[in-house]
Amino acid sequence: MSNAVTQATEVLFYEPEDPNGYLSNFAACPIEIDGQIWATSEHYYQAMKFTSEALRNTIFEASTPAEAFSLSRDYADQIREDWYDIRVDVMKFIVAEKFSQNPQFARFLINTGDSVIKEHSHKDHFWGDGGDGTGENHLGKILMAVRQQLRSQQRHSIASH
Repeated sequence: MSNAVTQATEVLFYEPEDPNGYLSNFAACPIEIDGQIWATSEHYYQAMKFTSEALRNTIFEASTPAEAFSLSRDYADQIREDWYDIRVDVMKFIVAEKFSQNPQFARFLINTGDSVIKEHSHKDHFWGDGGDGTGENHLGKILMAVRQQLRSQQRHSIASH
C-alpha cells in the first residue's frame, strides 16, 4: 500500500451542489464583464444568445441560473443568427473569466491534475458527455484548456518572482 494520493482519472460534474459543482455554469460565482457583475457564467452565456439589450438585461437580472436558462428558451425565436457559429467562443470566454476572477475556484480546477473533466449530463450531448460517454463534452474540454492556461500562468508567476 502506497502513501501516494491516487489522482482520479475522471472528474464528473453536473449540479452545482454536487461534488465538483464549482465546475458547473450554474455555480454561484460572480464574474465582472464590462462593469457588470454577472451572478453566474450561465447568466452571461444565456444572455449572449441575443442582440437585444433589453432581453440581455432581463436575463442578467434573472434570480437564478435556472431562470436565466429558462428565459433563453422562452425567447428562442429571437436567438441571434450567428449563435451556433460563436457559442463555443462565448463559452470559452466566460469560463476563462470565471476562473481567472475567482482564485479559489481556479485552485480547485488546477487541483484536478490531469484528470479528464466531463459534464456528466444525460440531457446534453454537445456540452456534456451525454450521460453515457457518447457526448462531445465541449464544456469539459474548455475547462481542461482553462486549467492548462491557469497552470501556465501559475508557473510564469512563480518563475518571475
